Amino acid sequence: MEIRTTARSTALLLMTVIAAGCASTSYRPSSLEEVGALARLQTQSRNGLEVSATVLSPQEAETLFGADLAKEMVQPVWLDVRNDTDRPYLFFPVSLDRDYYSPLEAAWLARKGYAKSLRTDIGRFFFERRMLASVNAHSRASGFVFTHLRLGWRYVNVELVAENGEVERFGFTFDVPGMPSHYREVDLDTLWPKEQIVDLDDDGLRNWLATQPCCVTDKKGEKPGDPLNIVIIGARRSVWAFVRAGWEATEAMTGSSTWKTVKASLFGSEYRHSPVSSLYLYGRMQDIALQKVRRTLDMRNHLRLWLAPVTWKGHRVWLGQISRDIGVRFTTKSPTISTHKIDPDVDETRNYLMQDLIAAEGVERFGFATGVGAAGADNVRTNLTGDPYVTDGLRLVVFLAVDPVPLKEIVYLPWNQPPRRLTPRLSRLPGDDPLGEFWFAGAGDVATTGAVTSPRQAPLKQPVVDLDGGELRR
Repeated sequence: MEIRTTARSTALLLMTVIAAGCASTSYRPSSLEEVGALARLQTQSRNGLEVSATVLSPQEAETLFGADLAKEMVQPVWLDVRNDTDRPYLFFPVSLDRDYYSPLEAAWLARKGYAKSLRTDIGRFFFERRMLASVNAHSRASGFVFTHLRLGWRYVNVELVAENGEVERFGFTFDVPGMPSHYREVDLDTLWPKEQIVDLDDDGLRNWLATQPCCVTDKKGEKPGDPLNIVIIGARRSVWAFVRAGWEATEAMTGSSTWKTVKASLFGSEYRHSPVSSLYLYGRMQDIALQKVRRTLDMRNHLRLWLAPVTWKGHRVWLGQISRDIGVRFTTKSPTISTHKIDPDVDETRNYLMQDLIAAEGVERFGFATGVGAAGADNVRTNLTGDPYVTDGLRLVVFLAVDPVPLKEIVYLPWNQPPRRLTPRLSRLPGDDPLGEFWFAGAGDVATTGAVTSPRQAPLKQPVVDLDGGELRR
């Protein structure tokens, strides 16, 4: 044992000596003007305050700060605040990232590969370029906040607080370069010929949704899969609602991204942009895929969206699918021999999206429409990899807001009301269930398809079905 310990210590010492011998003896950072990030600068003005912001890509950050900060999961965000008022304002970095890195913490992470004698220079460079915590009256302040890495779309929230507690909020949405993603390859303006696009009003939209496919399909369009249970409507800039709520773009499916996915799944490491598999509608794979990783990559909410050949009062309409991954299982129905296990209560995940976007103040109106078709205890459906699911058959229709909308101002559309979600007897789903005795509380066995006059109407009576015994109770 003593010999092994000595050998291990000698090896570590040798590696340290080799690393020190290879360390760079010069630190040559760059400037914001030279790296090109100012080309994405956005500016907003309100009540005597002007705020500008930009987010550095991984390559830009490495050039400016002389270190691969993205490898350390650090992303610099540059801010410039001009205060033309007669009172000072405080800037709270936590409004941008609750777990932001301090300047010297980021500098410590950037020290790798440099000689020890350069640490002071590196620390000074980072510290002198920090964003100050206060902006005096009739003055200006600019600098970096070192946030956690986000690729693709990123929402930047800047809050300035006056002495009396009044808060001025400025929100920016950026498309940050540096990650290959399918949405960047899709030309939305040419997906549908202009002469085929039909503009609809509320009634026309409801009728059209009732005629659309219930589910996604495989590439050949032969086998149905997950239900198309969400509809998103809004201007291009309304994507901020998803970004503010924490949804992130997925990376394109490549050999590199697949390997990162495998590593993240096996070792529980962070990979917030893991690709999703391709599902099909209108003869093509999804135009946009977004996800929210929870505890690990194996547990995530993800959605896919397809641009539809209709608009609503001039705004784009997206038909989509959302589900919740709750684990990983092996299957012969996937070319990778493994797939994510989905929560069979797909309506719960659909409703989660509604809550999430409302909490982000990103919803102007919402309601439910028919089109999926109910799948309850007596007709359980499965997706393309064999996971069973039940649904009330309704689609969530969300009209995104251009600017934040508080809860009390959101309009509920009394189109089709989901059945009251009960708590029936615990039952086991039949069929392919590699997780073993997977139990769930069934919900939404029957959908109501008639329009309602008020969301406060009396709850509908709903059958409760025991999937084991087939018992029907009212």
